[in-house]
Amino acid sequence: MTRGHTETPRRLELPTGWRRLAARLPIVLFRAGLGPIFGKRLLLLHHTGRVTGLDRHAVLEVVSYDPSGESWTITAGFGSKATWYQNLRAQPKTVIQFGNRHHAVTAHFLTTDEGAEVMARYARRHPRTARRLCAFMGLPADGSEASFREAGRAIPFVRLDAATTSRRP
Repeated sequence: MTRGHTETPRRLELPTGWRRLAARLPIVLFRAGLGPIFGKRLLLLHHTGRVTGLDRHAVLEVVSYDPSGESWTITAGFGSKATWYQNLRAQPKTVIQFGNRHHAVTAHFLTTDEGAEVMARYARRHPRTARRLCAFMGLPADGSEASFREAGRAIPFVRLDAATTSRRP
């Protein structure tokens, strides 16, 4: 079994200017106590800068959620070079906000085979969004399960498992 993930086929550019402001708006909404408006689709990840040691935040899409085991699977849409992804690699124990609840979690980085399975399940639940995600990342996906599995092998996925108790940051 292969561990870790390769970088996505094309280098995605991080948003700048007004697009960056729009991308950061959900952070403000979570901080204002409006996290529930995102339902079970987004979470706020608190992470520590691996170089600066400063608190950082990122709002990420929840690819899958297991309420019985309290685990959330997220993906690095900009690849393994995303700052939050690298910060979690350096310090996998952190806190997320899901709705208005805070959860202490530990990050587990999925293998490429696990990522393939996660992407196939996601594509069954959200076929249009999965095709758009693949197109955005420059990954070929013709709508077949096999193409989504192949795309899932190229995308870094992270499972966040809740600790036994919740805490606020």
